[in-house]
Amino acid sequence: MRKKKEVEAWASAKNIRASAIKMRRVTDRIRGCSYEEALVLPEFLPHETCYLVSQLVLSAAANASTCFGLNKSDSFISEARVDNSTYLKRFRPRAQGRGYPIRKPTCKIIIGLNSRLVKKKNQ
Repeated sequence: MRKKKEVEAWASAKNIRASAIKMRRVTDRIRGCSYEEALVLPEFLPHETCYLVSQLVLSAAANASTCFGLNKSDSFISEARVDNSTYLKRFRPRAQGRGYPIRKPTCKIIIGLNSRLVKKKNQ
């Protein structure tokens, strides 16, 4: 027996030029927070990736209001997932004509927004 899928709006970003570990520091803090709190929290964190996460939260909220008609004030972050993506591969010249590989990490981010009212009705 399958569970019914809850109404959830989400936003994703691919090939973000930051490591997944650094991005998870921010997404772990906002997971489960309300929409307003998820916008305020990254402003006070000292990480460069906070701006990207707050932009995704704004995008997910816009998707929730336009596609599903959910109220932003009743929304919370139900899913905040960061996955490793491909590496940008570069080569740095080294001694005696050799090349040394440099791997620049990228990641994918998925932010899911759900409404508290929908969650109460399903329970």
